[in-house]
Amino acid sequence: MSTSETSRFVRLRVELVLEIEEPEALTGAALERIAADEFMPDEERAHARAAVREDEAEALAYLVDPFDLVAEVPGVDLAQASWSSEQIDYDPDDEEWELDDEADDADDADETEDDEAEDGDAARV
Repeated sequence: MSTSETSRFVRLRVELVLEIEEPEALTGAALERIAADEFMPDEERAHARAAVREDEAEALAYLVDPFDLVAEVPGVDLAQASWSSEQIDYDPDDEEWELDDEADDADDADETEDDEAEDGDAARV
């Protein structure tokens, strides 16, 4: 594929598992960020404060900004971003948490598609 045929857009997927060691510090920082946001309407600000006080994952979501991850990368412009955070049960020894989990899922899906194609070909004979 030549350069003119390839897309200029790249999807970057990042998955992080973070341990909250100081919940009060995290919540405090998120509340400060919310208070400093001069463009946030008062009703939304009240909702944001309540959410951050109830859930550390919400506090983290107010502090982590995908733009910050790529702002200093030369030659790129962030076109779109979304992110979420949630509290999870984490066991680093569990196979579920292996980093290549998505790659394995994609391989499994390819094998299933190949098997279905073979089955379909056999049925047409």
